[in-house]
Amino acid sequence: MRAQALGPDLIVFVSRIWQTACTAVRSGEEGFLIDSPVYPDELEALPEVLERAGFPVSGLLVTHADWDHLLARLAFPGAAIGCGEPTAHRLRREPGSAQRELRRFDEEHYIDGRAPLSLSAFQSLPVPGRLSLGPEHEIELHIAEGHTADGTAYLLPWLSVLVCGDYLSPVEIPTIEEGGTIDAYAATLERLGRMLGRVKTVVVGHGGVIARDQAQWILEQDRAYLEGLRHRGADASLPTGRRTPAQQRRHRDNADRVRRA
Repeated sequence: MRAQALGPDLIVFVSRIWQTACTAVRSGEEGFLIDSPVYPDELEALPEVLERAGFPVSGLLVTHADWDHLLARLAFPGAAIGCGEPTAHRLRREPGSAQRELRRFDEEHYIDGRAPLSLSAFQSLPVPGRLSLGPEHEIELHIAEGHTADGTAYLLPWLSVLVCGDYLSPVEIPTIEEGGTIDAYAATLERLGRMLGRVKTVVVGHGGVIARDQAQWILEQDRAYLEGLRHRGADASLPTGRRTPAQQRRHRDNADRVRRA
């Protein structure tokens, strides 16, 4: 896991698998951790690193309910989880799903000894909405659906940072999973595009930290890919730089899902 400080009040951790990003943000004596790294040693290191840096963890936030974004509770078992209303609905609708996916991952990668992942208690947050952090600042919550049936992007206006979840990735193509749709994904890209004018930096769910100009370029590529997927299905061209065998498999899954819709 690598860590990147973006000023005194923001640290981004990037897992060594899938470049999964986890964002620590603070204001005064309060702080939130958004999403999570994946491996047990990475999660074990988080509390010590944040304590040394003077970062309080008042609560945990998640961008969506995919299991690899929900693991911060293992590092901070006493911390409350906050999530957008669509994610809260998904967690209630799919009880035990994240835990099963985590067990499957651990079995495949020969990982032993994780504590059970508890997601029984969480706070549903209105989206669109605002969440206070410290005495002076508010985090903006914006709808980010399409990749899945749920999703929340977090805009930190006083830091000029957008934490957007599994969108605008420099390493993954747009992926439409169960419950996601091309139309919802395209609508999220439009919303993210409007937000990019307000920030300098974007933290993406898989890929870490990118500058606004790169995020804008990726957005245009992703928009073109979705149009190709809509009209040409499996024959659509993949975005430049994201044509690896792994992304080709994702593309085939996208085309199958769109064809069945």
